[in-house]
Formats: sequence, C-alpha cells, structure tokens
Amino acid sequence: MKKNFLESARHIAVEGPIGVGKTSLARRLAEYLDAGLLLEQPEENPFLARFYRDPRHYALQTQLCFLFQRLGQMRALAQPELFTRAVICDYLMEKELLFASLTLDDDEYSLYRQIYDRVAGQSVPAPDLVIYLQAGTEFLIERVRKRGAEMERRIDDDYLARLGECYIRFFHDYTAAPVMVVNSEHLDFAADPDDFQLLVQRIEAMRGPRAYFNRGN
Repeated sequence: MKKNFLESARHIAVEGPIGVGKTSLARRLAEYLDAGLLLEQPEENPFLARFYRDPRHYALQTQLCFLFQRLGQMRALAQPELFTRAVICDYLMEKELLFASLTLDDDEYSLYRQIYDRVAGQSVPAPDLVIYLQAGTEFLIERVRKRGAEMERRIDDDYLARLGECYIRFFHDYTAAPVMVVNSEHLDFAADPDDFQLLVQRIEAMRGPRAYFNRGN
C-alpha cells in the first residue's frame, strides 16, 4: 500500500504570516510524529528589534542575517544521512525572498537576490510537504497583539496586511512541493486535539499536489 504524505515525508515545513500559529503547529506535529524540530530563531537576529523601530534603515541587515541563519539550518537537511527521523520546520527557505520583496527597495532587493541566488541556489532541498496556514488581517493583528512580544508591538497593521497578501500570491504560484492550504482562523491545533486530528486526517487523505482544509468543509 502506498504511504500517505505524513508517513513518507522526511521534511515538513509549516508556513504562513506572522501570528498565524506556525510554531505551535510545528511543535505539535513533531511530537505526534516523533520527529526532529527546526525552528526560526528571531531572538538571535540582532537587527530585528531595530527593524521594527526603523524598517527603512535596517531591512537589508535584518534580511541578510535571517538568510545566513536559516541557510545554516537548511543545509543540514541536504545531508539526509545525518537524520534518522523526519524533521518539522516552522518556515520555508523561500520565504526570505517573500519578506525581502516586501521590505527592501528595488536596488537593495536586486543586491539581496544576487546574494540569495549565490549562497542558496539549489543547495536547499524542497520539503516533502508544506502546510500553509492562512488567516485574515484582523485575525493576524489580534493574534500578534495578544502575544504581546516586545518586538512585535511595533509591527504596523498595514505591514501585516501586505504580508498576508504576499503569502497568498506566493503560494498561488508555488509548485516545488505538495501544499496543504489551511484556513486557521477557527482552528487551534495547539489546544484542541480534535482540530489537530482533523488536520492529520486531511493530510493523510491527500492524493494530489494541493489540498484545502477549512473548518466545516
């Protein structure tokens, strides 16, 4: 019998805009699958707090720092002999280009893209499955404000709105891996076991490169 995506995947990425619940779901999946966990580490980017205070002056430094930080993590995945079990990530490497397009001006983006293509290029493997968490702008704003993270208090509401739109456009054209698109506004994978089991069932039932999960459908 052919294995489903959860049984066969060695690398699963959970993606979506700020506040949508990526890390919580990644942790839950890693526990459920007895998998390794690879998380973003925003607290280790010394430019991030300054970016939220003054985006124009610190965007390029922030993006480059994240690029090299995540590249170091992702390159390990290119050596499967180092992993005896699956790995769950709460980000997709290509998100770096998405954020760069949103925060950098044209000249900076051109430079950043040259660096990205040179250092990342084909060296980062595509995941076996991407879980893309969607949510509306008002939901994201509420979640970010509720979390109360010191750095995130400075995030502009318009920035969150534009970020959500960038993710929609990005995943509309994304074909590098199978994608489960999840409307997460009425789901709580960390706190509600039933919600999480429903997601697992939907992933196990996937038969093509793209599927959709909206609570109640």
